[in-house]
Amino acid sequence: MKRFFTTLRNIWEIKELRTRILFTLGMILIFRVGSFIVLPGVLPSVLEAQSQSDDNSLLGLINAFTGGAFSQASVFALGIMPYITASIIIQLLGFAVPYFQRLQTKEGESGRKKLNSITRLLTVAITLVQGGGYLRYLFFLKAVDPNIPQGIFWFSNIIILAAGTVFAMWLGEKITDKGLGNGTSLIIMAGIIARLPFALGFEFQSQLDSNGLLFFVVEMALWFGVVLLSIMIIQAVRRIPIQMAKKAVGRNDSVGMRSEQDYIPLKLNASGVMPIIFAQALMFLPTTAAQFSATGGTATTGILAALNDFTSVPYNLVYFLLIVVFTYVYTALIVNPQNYAEYLKRNNAFIPSVKPGQPTADYIDAITSRITLPGAVFLGIIAILPAFAAGIGINRNFAVFFGGTSLLIMISVILDTLQQIESHLLMRKYEGLTKSGRIQGRATQSRLQGIGDSI
Repeated sequence: MKRFFTTLRNIWEIKELRTRILFTLGMILIFRVGSFIVLPGVLPSVLEAQSQSDDNSLLGLINAFTGGAFSQASVFALGIMPYITASIIIQLLGFAVPYFQRLQTKEGESGRKKLNSITRLLTVAITLVQGGGYLRYLFFLKAVDPNIPQGIFWFSNIIILAAGTVFAMWLGEKITDKGLGNGTSLIIMAGIIARLPFALGFEFQSQLDSNGLLFFVVEMALWFGVVLLSIMIIQAVRRIPIQMAKKAVGRNDSVGMRSEQDYIPLKLNASGVMPIIFAQALMFLPTTAAQFSATGGTATTGILAALNDFTSVPYNLVYFLLIVVFTYVYTALIVNPQNYAEYLKRNNAFIPSVKPGQPTADYIDAITSRITLPGAVFLGIIAILPAFAAGIGINRNFAVFFGGTSLLIMISVILDTLQQIESHLLMRKYEGLTKSGRIQGRATQSRLQGIGDSI
């Protein structure tokens, strides 16, 4: 405990680090305050009654990412999700369209600026489309004041929603530049964590009322185990040893040759949470189709109803298989064994017992394929754990934190932030946050920085 407080004091004594932390907290506070400013013309009482209904839908997922701003119809109702959607689209276009691929890989800083400009314009376009759909959803709920002319309501609130998303995007960029960590990820994490105390308190109170305090303790132990398993999946790497070129050491007649040894760290889950995001988007299509059907409701019978229930066997089976498939697809897109082979060849490095060039690329590709299977299976298990948690009696509001996108995003962002704090401490010759080893964020998994920059 003494070492913990000493570390906190060291963090506070570093002026640059202290400024970055306070700036980050200030930007997140602004975002959270904006999440409670309701759009003009909306009836909060109607939305509050609706928010008590089933959250197992696409709307519930968006609401979780925005920290409740979606269900409250605030100026940040769409949050930063349109920007995330635009970024994913641009990233996928970089794999398929030569123009975007050239901007990503060959045009350096100017290419990145062009991509950022295109991403921002696409974000505005997506926000306008989603904003129109969201306002239509508010009319469907009858949450709009009938005394306000519809034309004024539509025009003003679409502009407000677009401005809110752009402002949230600007906050994220400012956190990245002047704060601590990736601003976009921190804003999403802030929205997710904002719902955690409420869900935890509600679960504790419900178990206390039903004399299930022992069950609540077991829940906490299970949740702790799930968190450890998620950290293991995020941090796990398969190290491929490599041999660097021999160098002359010593002076005069004592000159000898020394070989440098290093390794290529291939992540067990190189795709991160992207497979879960893609799989969830597909799984919510039946729900969305049912909500915008002629009846305006959801199906209550048949396979469509099963796919609308995240605790059903068909839903979780299809969801699990989609995650495994998307893990392989996304890993194949972002891990290029040929780039590793070319980098090793340029730096006179090689993998022992493997010939340089194409044999090296084939060897790395084979290892990547083998480690992706357990990574995909573990990721699928983590994703469907909320269904098992709800099945054993855990409240659904708290069950979503037993796995899935919410938990993985929280852990990944926290690890990255702690890694940056530790880097500031070590640069100034303070002790790090751990007694042995170093915290590895997603940005520092590779010791071969050249490979990390070129891929």
